Amino acid sequence: MKNLTVSIFGNKVFIEILKELNLFKNTEIKFIENVEDEILNKAPNKNIIIFFLNEKNMDHYFKLKNKDLAILLVNNDLKFIKKSRIFFEDQITIPFKIVNFEKKITAVLAKQKFKKSSHIELGKYKINKNEKKIKKGNLKLKLTEKEINFLIFFASNKSPVSKNFILKNLWNYAADSDTHTIETHIHRLRKKILKRFNDNNFIKNNDEGYYI
Repeated sequence: MKNLTVSIFGNKVFIEILKELNLFKNTEIKFIENVEDEILNKAPNKNIIIFFLNEKNMDHYFKLKNKDLAILLVNNDLKFIKKSRIFFEDQITIPFKIVNFEKKITAVLAKQKFKKSSHIELGKYKINKNEKKIKKGNLKLKLTEKEINFLIFFASNKSPVSKNFILKNLWNYAADSDTHTIETHIHRLRKKILKRFNDNNFIKNNDEGYYI
């Protein structure tokens, strides 16, 4: 676990335990009291948070979760977890064996790496290609796999792309095919985006082609 920052929330003593165990080598171990701490926005893909959950700090947890950070929840109150009626996927319960703790950390980091690879930036939007969703702020929209691939194609081309270029490189049609596939596809996408995000300027075009 090289070049990793381990941030502890809710249990300052645990830092000393980790140091004694020498569990994390070549890492920076920090205690954070504020969910807005700058360390959480610094290289998030190299940051894992060990969050000691209790009834008083649940709001802090959900704020962190919205940042798409790798979080391992530690709790010692199963009654509270059951009472909350919320499913926490990445958690470990006190007491735990250190080998189980290591496995949990590895699993959380692996999941985060996979999650990051599935997220694609597209202007003001974010695409989740695994969930087949596009997101802007707190709004999300489910799209078809073909629509997602179409938008990923735009994300990988920073300059405008012509109709013929799209036909040949995305759908393997002959460049001179007499088809309205592109226009129809873009029209439907624009309608969906307008309805969900109130964006009437999605997928623009000029003399060189289409762009976002």
